[in-house]
Amino acid sequence: MLEVDLHPKNTPVNPPDNNLVRLREVVKTYYSSAGTFTALKGVDLSVESGAFVSIIGKSGSGKSTLINVITGIDRPSSGEVIVDHTPVHTLNEEQIAIWRGRSVGVIFQFFQLLPTLTAVENILLAMDYGRHYPRLERPERAMQLLELVGMAEYAHRLPGSLSGGQQQCVAIARALANDPVLLTADEPTGNLDSKSTEMVFQLFENLAGTGKAILMVTHDNELAVRAQRTIRLVDGRIQDEFVNR
Repeated sequence: MLEVDLHPKNTPVNPPDNNLVRLREVVKTYYSSAGTFTALKGVDLSVESGAFVSIIGKSGSGKSTLINVITGIDRPSSGEVIVDHTPVHTLNEEQIAIWRGRSVGVIFQFFQLLPTLTAVENILLAMDYGRHYPRLERPERAMQLLELVGMAEYAHRLPGSLSGGQQQCVAIARALANDPVLLTADEPTGNLDSKSTEMVFQLFENLAGTGKAILMVTHDNELAVRAQRTIRLVDGRIQDEFVNR
């Protein structure tokens, strides 16, 4: 596999600290024919390894944009985004794709599983893309991940035959495929019933206990306050932060 330097020359990288994620004065402005919209307005944020952080706020407050700049899906208009000591805001598209495949697991509200692939095949595809593990080790790891999320017995089922909660558990296993240091989840329980929501939340708690950082966007305030820490966004700014436990 082509090795790409994720720390471009002449790019200062701050010395290591306890923070896995650090944002400094991050601004994100979108431009269109209708005008401009600034979704993030000078956001400063730090998240340690093993932290479980919920992000709340009204629609349009900047929650999804915050997740997108952290994961490199969106590039900030200005400011710094550093994840696991990598200056994400300086990377080109090729570098971002490689970095994301190695370091970040992204979980979506609507699962985004490929419908023609079985549960285990969805995970194997992510491994094939990330190339973090040797090819011969991938099938065993995929099954271990399904076991972790309680889905091993459904390994060879297509997503359409699984419940919403089961599909989200498979999606979490897929997000873990390349052993990322950070998991982001944008409304991961928005389409789940209460039992499935609890199952997914408990899984996030367990993963944070292994040292992975979890960033979860949610509209469910009762769920949000059960995370270790809650951030409330208002009009593109962090308005409040609460330590829940």
